Formats: sequence, structure tokens, C-alpha cells
Amino acid sequence: MVNRKVEITETVLRDGQQSLIATRMPIADMLPILKTMDQVGYHALEVWGGATFDACIRYLNEDPWERLRQIRKQVPHTKLQMLLRGQNILGYKNYADDVVESFIERSLANGIDIIRLFDALNDTRNLETALKATKKYGGHAQMTIAYTTSAFHTVPYYVELAVKMANMGADSICIKDMAGILTPQTAFDLVAKIKAAIDLPLEVHTHATSGIAEMTYLKAVEAGADIIDTAISPFAGGTSQPATESMLISLQNLGYEVDLDQTKLSEIADYFAPIRDRFREEGILNPKVKDIQPKALIYQVPGGMLSNLLAQLQAQNMADAYQEVLEEIPKVRADLGYPPLVTPLSQMVGTQALMNIVSGQRYQVVPNEIKDYVKGLYGHPPVAIKPEMVTKIIGDQQPITQRPADLLAPQLPEFEKEIQQYAHNIEDVLMYALFPEQARDFLGRREDRFYDVPVQKIDIQFETEF
Repeated sequence: MVNRKVEITETVLRDGQQSLIATRMPIADMLPILKTMDQVGYHALEVWGGATFDACIRYLNEDPWERLRQIRKQVPHTKLQMLLRGQNILGYKNYADDVVESFIERSLANGIDIIRLFDALNDTRNLETALKATKKYGGHAQMTIAYTTSAFHTVPYYVELAVKMANMGADSICIKDMAGILTPQTAFDLVAKIKAAIDLPLEVHTHATSGIAEMTYLKAVEAGADIIDTAISPFAGGTSQPATESMLISLQNLGYEVDLDQTKLSEIADYFAPIRDRFREEGILNPKVKDIQPKALIYQVPGGMLSNLLAQLQAQNMADAYQEVLEEIPKVRADLGYPPLVTPLSQMVGTQALMNIVSGQRYQVVPNEIKDYVKGLYGHPPVAIKPEMVTKIIGDQQPITQRPADLLAPQLPEFEKEIQQYAHNIEDVLMYALFPEQARDFLGRREDRFYDVPVQKIDIQFETEF
């Protein structure tokens, strides 16, 4: 018998629902079960960050800061975790250091304990400010490897990256396999070598998209992984994570010590089952995102990206082009230096692939975000982009080489000035900083409510980004 402790982070409140229903779960669906979730014995509950902030103000008419405070009030014992995109925070571009530091300070002050920090390009320069701020204000800084595959992305490369993150001051390391493409033996080799190189807790995050996630988790734990991410069964599988209950039983059967209350887990699953069914009936939970898709091992498309890609194509009456766009994605990724397909690069690469198919001519239309990426404004591409591709996209301009945020002057004073009509506090200013149009609309509606002006019902629809 193994007799080694393994911990579990529950994702249903963030990545589980983000991957299956495009982050459409309102706080009203969460509140009744939070006290029970607090009693299970989870390592952490992932509750915030990722697309939750955007979805709250854009689709759910909720204040994301208030959502966090409500969750914290109901969950006094279990650590709360969020996902933060380094210098991008929760948006899709780089922000100045003063915005990054302020956002992290307020996140921790409002209830977050663990901040999972990642950069879409694994460019650690884009994590420096977020790391320092997290530690400065007393949070746990989990630095993250965005996992992908290419001739460049080898096990030694990732081990070197983990060592670099440890030396920067990470409190723990996460291997984030957003597309569900980490195979069992590679997981074993990678975890074993990282654990041999650094003495920090190691967490593994994957998705069930390709049908191998449970095997990957078992081999990762066998190699020494300390924590894995799972979702309660009604919101597990497909583009989400493996089921919490199934992984618990499997690990305990193998002799690992996993201290979760199985009775409480059953109660949580029973609670979320009708909520899942409601999203199915409303058409928000598309059956396709529950399908096993082994071709994800080829296309490397993250779970949340698949659900939103399909939704966008359906909105344009182009659902038949789904497979063609999927096949175009790895080609675009190769053209752009093999960036990991994680937000915001997943949206950017997916959008470019979609435009290539829709226009009928590759790179006839190039979004500004792709141009900025090629200019180096998101950081170093993992592999140098071929000169002819650089010329095709940005002409004679030369990509920058310094840390992109070094080009940005402090931004908070200007944001405060722009939104002073509606902002009550720094959280409102930060909301506006990340999503100006949506925040101005949301905060304006809040003022209308304050003055008892009727508010028009907001239609729930899918993001323009996927």
C-alpha cells in the first residue's frame, strides 16, 4: 500500500462550469451548497478568475467582487483559489504594473487565498509583478506551466521552467494542461523530474476532453504529484475535469490517503445534478462538450474554447465548418511559433483560424490582437516566428524584445478619472480597467437600480470570443 497523502482542488464553481456552460452559473446556484462544500476537506475550491469576472458583468448582471465576498462568507475554512493571467490579469491584453498590483491586493482582501499565476507564452517576465504582489499581500503564489506539445516543448524544457519559477519565489507549481493532451507516461516523467528538481508542492490540472485524463492523473500521482484538480460529477467529464468522486475512490483503492468526505460529495453531486439538467434544457450545456474527442490530442484545443467555438459558429449559421476550423487551428499555431492554446492565445489563434476559413484565404483578415502578438506585445513566442510570416502580418515593423509591460505607464489614475461618474470604490475602477464597455454598462445599470429605475432584462448569450 502506498500510504501517501494526495489532495484535491474542486473546480465546479470555476473551470468545471466554464468548460461546459461557458461560465453561465449564477451565484444563486452556488450559495445553497457552499457550506457543505466547505466541510468536504478539499485542498481548495477554485471559485474565481478565468472567465468568471467577465461573465458576471457581461451576462449574469452580477458584481464579481460581491460574488467573491459572498462565497468567502459561506466558506470560512477551505482555501479559495483563483486563476490569473499574469500581466493580462483577467483580460486579454497587458496592463500596467499598478493595475496588476492593485487587482491582486483587492482579490486577496476580498477572500482569495491562492492565486494560480500563468502566462500564455510561459514568458516568466509577464509573471514577475503578479508574483511580487501576491507575496507582498500575503497570498499563496502558485506559478503555472502552460502545457502544450511541439518539438520545442520537451520534458527538460518544462523542468527548467519549473526550476526557474521556484527560484523566482513560487509557493507551489501547477502543470496546467488546458487542452487535455498530457499523456500518462509524459505526465509521469514530467512530474517525477520536477519533483526531483525542486522541493515545492506540485499540482496537476487537466481536462477529460481526449479521454485520457484519469489515466494521466493516476500516473502523475504515482510520480509524486501532491494535488489534482477535479469537478463534482454533474459538471465533470468531456471538456471539464475528471469526476471528484471517481478519482477519490480510485486513489483510495490504490492506497493513497485522500481525506474527503464521500457522503458530503454525494450530497454535492445530488445538488448540482438538477442544475446541470436545467442548463441542458436551456440549450446552454451543448451535448457535444460532453463527448470524448481523441482528436484533441492533435488539435490541442482547450475545453472552454471548444464550447464557445461551437457556439460562435452556430450563431453565424456555420456549424458545419466546425471540423474545418479545428483542423486549421494547429496550422495557425505553427505559423505563430507554437504558443500554448490558453487564454488569451487560444481565443486569438481560434479567431485567426476562423477568419482563415470564413474568408477563404489564409491571413487575408488579421485581428489587431494577432498583430500585437507578432509585434512581441504579449511576450516572447516559444519558437521564433518565421520572417516571412512576420512580414505578412506586420509588414516592415520590428518586434520588441523588452518586457511588454515596461512600455506601459501607470494606468490607474486615468481609469479612475474615466469611470468616476459610476465608480464607488477601487473594485469598480478595476472592473472598468479590465472590461471598460461592459463595466460602464454594468455600473450604469447599478446606478439606475439605486434610483429605482426599471432595468431591462439582460439576454444571456455566448461570448464573441471563444
